[in-house]
Amino acid sequence: MTPSTAETEIRGLDVAGPEDGRPIVFVHGAMFTRKMWAPQRDALADEFRVIAPDLPGHGERAGESFDLEPAIDLLDEVVDSAAGGRAVLVGLSLGGYVIAEYANRFPEKVDGLVVVGSSANPVRGMNLLTRITGGLARLATRSDLVERGVRRAGERWVRNRDLSGETEAEIIESGIYPREFGTPGPDLAGRNFRAALASFAGPALIVNGERDLMMRGGEDEHASVGGADVEIIEGVGHICNLHRPERFTEVVREFVRGLDDDG
Repeated sequence: MTPSTAETEIRGLDVAGPEDGRPIVFVHGAMFTRKMWAPQRDALADEFRVIAPDLPGHGERAGESFDLEPAIDLLDEVVDSAAGGRAVLVGLSLGGYVIAEYANRFPEKVDGLVVVGSSANPVRGMNLLTRITGGLARLATRSDLVERGVRRAGERWVRNRDLSGETEAEIIESGIYPREFGTPGPDLAGRNFRAALASFAGPALIVNGERDLMMRGGEDEHASVGGADVEIIEGVGHICNLHRPERFTEVVREFVRGLDDDG
């Protein structure tokens, strides 16, 4: 499927699906781009309006630096211009933290949240760990040799998933950005994203890969503060939407359809 980019002037934005479909905005994780959602876009666009932007520092916005505030501003522009002012938000890893903070600030624009691989709250002990991890990643990827090695490892990881050749090529050709793994750390560390999630009164779903042990350690508390449900994708780790794309897609589809049933 070839996504449309004609609806807005926003750089690095894919839009697919019927104009009158319920909008779902997918926000990617660090190092990857909007193209990591290609399996979900292709599977869901027959029913929903599927929208996926590049975050600052990634894809067509690789020349920008990631900071949370510009990311929130960008997401707000995407929701207003491409989703008609309201959407279901799905975010993985870095994207999960972005959508939790967005829902905290603009709850009237969010129909529901699917927070994926983002259950570790970067406060107290996790504050320090987030800063250390980010610092080490930034230091390591200053080396062009390390940066290229991580990028090639990421490309191999994508090729080893059960993806079509077209989807695999789309993800790899959009780029993998190892230096962006460490960039968000100082901006996220110390922020209470669990409190942000708790402030959102709408429907929410916490999704983690069964083997994503760091995130799973916080999933029950993360879910309980906001009254969210929890879904575990069996047999996979952090990037569960690519490791088991069909199952992940079904989880999102069931959640969004449930919003219509409840309404």
